[in-house]
Amino acid sequence: MITGASALVPHPRPLYSSISSTGETMDIDIIEEAQAAGVSPQSVRKPIIALVDDAHPFDLEGYISNYTGRTAIERLIHIVVTCPTIAAEAYQLGVQHIHQSRDPGLYQNLLSAYEQAQSYTQSQLGEGATVLPDPLEIAQLDTRWMDETLAKNTADRGKLEVELKTYTNNMIKESIRMAHRDLGDFYRQVGDYATSLKHYTKSREFCTTSQHVLEMCLSVLELLIEQRNYSHLSTYVFKADAALDAATAAANAASSSEGAATSATGAAGKKKAASSAERDAVQSKLDLATALSYMGQGSYEKAGQYFLKIGPAKELGDWIGKLIAPGDITIYTTLCALATFQRSSIKGRLLENATFSLYIEQEPYIRELVQAYLNSNFKVVLELLSRYSTRHYVDIHLAPHVQNLTNLIRNWAVVLYFQPFATIRLDRMSAAFGWTVEEVEEQVVGLIQSGEIQGRVDSQNKILQAKQTDYRADLVARSIKLANDIQATNRKLLLRMRLQQADLVIKPPKGAGHHGQLQGTLAEFMTGGGD
Repeated sequence: MITGASALVPHPRPLYSSISSTGETMDIDIIEEAQAAGVSPQSVRKPIIALVDDAHPFDLEGYISNYTGRTAIERLIHIVVTCPTIAAEAYQLGVQHIHQSRDPGLYQNLLSAYEQAQSYTQSQLGEGATVLPDPLEIAQLDTRWMDETLAKNTADRGKLEVELKTYTNNMIKESIRMAHRDLGDFYRQVGDYATSLKHYTKSREFCTTSQHVLEMCLSVLELLIEQRNYSHLSTYVFKADAALDAATAAANAASSSEGAATSATGAAGKKKAASSAERDAVQSKLDLATALSYMGQGSYEKAGQYFLKIGPAKELGDWIGKLIAPGDITIYTTLCALATFQRSSIKGRLLENATFSLYIEQEPYIRELVQAYLNSNFKVVLELLSRYSTRHYVDIHLAPHVQNLTNLIRNWAVVLYFQPFATIRLDRMSAAFGWTVEEVEEQVVGLIQSGEIQGRVDSQNKILQAKQTDYRADLVARSIKLANDIQATNRKLLLRMRLQQADLVIKPPKGAGHHGQLQGTLAEFMTGGGD
């Protein structure tokens, strides 16, 4: 019997929706299941069912080889639900990775995801679809390994708790901190996130240096990223940033004192350089956490800015593979930038960025995507977004935002394409974007209604006309309004000066002098409120 499965699921069971080759989505209502599980329909996420075929290629083994540990398993579980056509292969890889972990309960999550994919395949893909095989025919969990792992987890937990109790009785502060840290690491490995977070935060009480506080904050950030708890990331980033500044100041002070004593050697300079490199590495991790927090909450422009602050992949250290891959950073940054940045700044901030250029090499199609966008070849842009949509949807952090980001990029493309024209035929836009005339008209009407395009559509002749603005009349109107405002201000100033010259300024009685009372009496007098 597999235990602990309920504590391992950070999100409720999701709703289904599917994406067809034309980009249309189809929702499948399972709100009744969510309500039966005690989850409100509004809180249930809607993952996209992505296709894997010649038009939407995806290399599962190459993709999952970029990750290790729990992240690899969580991503495989997500792929089983998101891509039913490769669910069997993902399930098999998931079982292999679970045997390398310390949490047998993950198997129950994987099995539930596979059963979900089976039900979707049978009900939605039609009679001609390939029926997924029984999960027990693909791979089975080794019960002997499961029993040994559970026994080992129980023994390790008991040992760590005894150590914590011993150190607490002896009041050894540093040992108590390390015991809480080790218990936090243990519970994180076995999937008990709540208890892990409790021990991490408890260790804060026993931190004696800023470096200890920084280590605690980084551990919590790793935990929150694994949970995809984006709203709380900023809190611990702020704490870590303050601890980093304090730790750096302490290290610099120590280095200066040592440098004065050993000025004849270059040891002090090397130590200072190492300290600076360590600070850059921690700062890159904090920038990544901040960027994920903004992206997770839908602030794509700020997310793109912080993604671009991240240093080379080596600065992220063990976060690469454990939490994220360099290719993920490339995709996140590019999609957020294309969706929100001004086109004039994209070339300098992406293609001419020495650090980000190294990330682009991880996903070759990204350079082609950015170049097509800069060259106004929007049909290629949309084709690339569609072709690699499966790669985007299988990402556990990006999946909820792919549709929003794609829509923002599409809207930006239409606005940029129309900017140079006073009038343009919709069939010409249809050829430029690869849409039908009706799709172009629907898209343009939506942008006009939202105010992103100033114009109107001639539905009969299928022509988009820019709104005619008389700039000269607009300038004259604004000038007249500004002159009237200045004139009114001058009249008030002249009236106040004449009141002062005539000694009509009312002074407050003795002992009750108050600036607010004086202004109120004068205002009453000026407006005729007195006798």
